[in-house]
Amino acid sequence: MGERRRFRVYGEVQGVGFRAFVWREARRLDVDGWVRNRFDGSVELLAEGSPRQLDDLAAALAAGPRMARVDRVESGVEAASERVAAGFTVLGDA
Repeated sequence: MGERRRFRVYGEVQGVGFRAFVWREARRLDVDGWVRNRFDGSVELLAEGSPRQLDDLAAALAAGPRMARVDRVESGVEAASERVAAGFTVLGDA
């Protein structure tokens, strides 16, 4: 089991293909987890992988897709009580 981080991305990140962008980046980096829109306008994701993979994902989140405007990315390491499902999933809004 790798490291687990929860990210929140703020800015103009909904309605601009951000979740699909995160899904592609997570697949490219071979990171497991999920991404979803939050009702406050942010995007949240839980990702599991090596520290290097998660650092690379954080850098991609900060850049975002070209239609998005990322104001800030917050992240924190979480204890992994059980492994997230293999692969990466786009979830509905929460």
